[in-house]
Amino acid sequence: MKKKDKNSKLIHISDILNSALGKYRPARDTDMTQIWDIWDSAVGRPIAMNAKPDVFKDGFLTVNVSSSSWIHQLKFLEKEMISNINKNMNKTLIKKIRFKIGKIHS
Repeated sequence: MKKKDKNSKLIHISDILNSALGKYRPARDTDMTQIWDIWDSAVGRPIAMNAKPDVFKDGFLTVNVSSSSWIHQLKFLEKEMISNINKNMNKTLIKKIRFKIGKIHS
């Protein structure tokens, strides 16, 4: 049996993947990943159950929404959502949100 090296540390797989993929994926993919990470807390559970981020490019976030009635409601909340998302990300990233009916991934 081999002895464990006292200096060896466990590394979480996400750290390895982020390090490896960070070299190859564009910054906007990283931004989208961050948007997904903070989405539920930034917009709240009821909205998160009916709207999910889909595409982010050049300050514009496209969000898939479950129905036209939710699109109507979210248009009134757009500025607040932008503010909350940017605040949760600690940077001004999103300038505008476009809502469309689409598949909601859990």
